[in-house]
Amino acid sequence: MKNKLLFLMIVSGLVASAQVDKSSCPANLSIFAEFAKVKNYDAAYQPWLDVRNTCPELNVATFKYGERILAHKIKNATDDKAAFQTALIALYDDWITYFPTTKRGASEVGQILSSKAQAMVDYSLGTKQEAYDIFDQAFTEDPSSFKSPKRLYTYFKTAYQLYKQGDSSAEMLFNKYEDVSEKFELEQTKLAKKLDVILTKLDSGEALTSREQRNKRVYETNVLAFSTYAGNLEAMISKESSCENLIPLYRKNFEANKTNSLWLNRAASRMDAKECSDDPLFVELVEALHAINPSANSAYYLGILKDKAGDSKAALAYYEESLTLEQDQYRKASILYKIAVKFKTRGLKSKARSYAYKALKNQPSMGKAYILIASLYAASANDCGTTQFEKRAVYWLAAKTARKAAAVDSGSKKMALKLAVSYEGRAPSKTDIFTEGKAGETIRFSCWINDSVSVPQL
Repeated sequence: MKNKLLFLMIVSGLVASAQVDKSSCPANLSIFAEFAKVKNYDAAYQPWLDVRNTCPELNVATFKYGERILAHKIKNATDDKAAFQTALIALYDDWITYFPTTKRGASEVGQILSSKAQAMVDYSLGTKQEAYDIFDQAFTEDPSSFKSPKRLYTYFKTAYQLYKQGDSSAEMLFNKYEDVSEKFELEQTKLAKKLDVILTKLDSGEALTSREQRNKRVYETNVLAFSTYAGNLEAMISKESSCENLIPLYRKNFEANKTNSLWLNRAASRMDAKECSDDPLFVELVEALHAINPSANSAYYLGILKDKAGDSKAALAYYEESLTLEQDQYRKASILYKIAVKFKTRGLKSKARSYAYKALKNQPSMGKAYILIASLYAASANDCGTTQFEKRAVYWLAAKTARKAAAVDSGSKKMALKLAVSYEGRAPSKTDIFTEGKAGETIRFSCWINDSVSVPQL
């Protein structure tokens, strides 16, 4: 009897579904889309709900606008907030069912799943492990469309929280950090390539089209977002990735991974970044890496070893070999910048500037290279110029260079402008300019800087 009743319920449900009148769907789609475009989500809700329930297969707009409509409802709901939250999670599941790809056939599963996981975190739905598993599924199955800096950061943050509560190992945490940070680097490089095309056009004196101006604003916004979240990511892992933690972990796993070039490269990179390269393990990592896979990275690390040993000539030879082996201009820019930093640390200002400018030649949007050059100038204020006025005038050159960083790199803009203001505060004041009678003059620095600066007009 129960089975018969269940059968009748299913049949009647199918008949009801078959008899649904879908004729109003196109009109309701048009109505809710127009309301949603102007962010009138309350007015959009009912016609959207009709389409959502009656003909979800009609258009992907049902899901793209539906995400915004439900987020609005959740934010402003009182008693029925949980119902809207449940509806949002169901929306993501159906989105994958009906529209897993774009019109061009590219998968959107990573983007949809990561959005679902982010919603679970934002609204405290399910457990951290459940949210992490969905993030991980998105990253594993479709990393190409999982590229939101916020969601990538939350993915790692969830992994970090699981580690802190004892549900995962330090090894898993560092592996996940490398996965996510490499994804950040990949997406940042894609943005840099797009932005550099526009910057090159500007440098040539050509005017940008309205579309290029709009794209420039979009790229700069995204660069800032990636820079901010990458900084947050680094701040989080820095609490765990001290040399005291890294060295025992890598030592324990070295034998099992000494023929694994990916593992070796990641371990060497992290030890270098955390200033752990004085440990003998770093030597073993680098030598093993270079033996199985001579590359730009392994040559660079060998250069570090020679630097540590005081053999500057051999170090430079390895650095140059690293640049020869690297064919990708953006990875080459990264190596050039790191070499510039090494030379700055050793007090070789001219060489540091040279390599920083080489980095900029490969990546014009690398603001941190301009910041490095600006800091070199500022550090030379007492060494360049014959009078006190001329010595302090170096700060104008430092400020000018820092402002270049702000102009080309939105991710470095805040820091660059702060530095520029600081440098300008140390340059001669208006009173100094008036007293010395230097307004509008050009001051040339004959020291290693070998450049000039114009004194501001009063």
